[in-house]
Amino acid sequence: MKRPKIGLALGSGGARGFAHLGVLKALHDHNVPVDIIAGSSMGALVGAFYAAGQKIDDLYKLAATFKRKYYLDFTVPKMGFIQGKRIKEYIKLFTYNKNIEDFVVPMGVVATDLYAGSKKVFTKGNASNAVRASISIPGIFVPEKIEGRLYIDGGVIDRVPASVAKDMGADMVIAVDCAHFSGDADIHSIYDVITQSIDIMQDELVSHLGVSADIMIRPDVSRFSTRAFTDIEEIVAEGEKAAVDQISKIKGLLANWKES
Repeated sequence: MKRPKIGLALGSGGARGFAHLGVLKALHDHNVPVDIIAGSSMGALVGAFYAAGQKIDDLYKLAATFKRKYYLDFTVPKMGFIQGKRIKEYIKLFTYNKNIEDFVVPMGVVATDLYAGSKKVFTKGNASNAVRASISIPGIFVPEKIEGRLYIDGGVIDRVPASVAKDMGADMVIAVDCAHFSGDADIHSIYDVITQSIDIMQDELVSHLGVSADIMIRPDVSRFSTRAFTDIEEIVAEGEKAAVDQISKIKGLLANWKES
């Protein structure tokens, strides 16, 4: 029997977004195929590494050694504090400097066109450029310029891009949302102010519009900071646990799926 094409929508979440990696491992371990990935912000970063062909075990090792200093290349503030060249080189390395259309798993990388105020989905072209655009937190990262357009964080316009996975041909969408708004968070710097403001905005957006997915996975990562990359292995473990909790439901949907 023909099975549905499964799309995975990986959302934003800063450091909490490493939970996406645990979700990918759980799906892999339980033989749930992933045919399409749509990613915003941190979901674009993790998703691109996987879609480019990185093995799960290698990504776990990578996550365990990830440090915030890997992307801190400060610049004189004009359009952002962080220049972003360092993280782009990091992305280029772990996506094998591939174009998106050459990924092992088809992928849509979501960014926000700063001029038009609209969603841009990159499905081809240089992966490091597109992912660098998707993670460009406004005010923190200098926007990424691609073909004369300026792009910022995909999570600004589409926190969990389930509709993108659908548009790319997915019959069934598994969405992962790691970007929980945390009230009474510690706010000590302009970085904290900007990221907390975006979390509030995205939380309102999702609560009003919802997310059209067949399965929604929400790892319990609210106790972790979106800004501190210090508990990554625990964050990954929460993603794995949340996905395992949904495996029976996913398998049930697969078993009962009928082509329309």
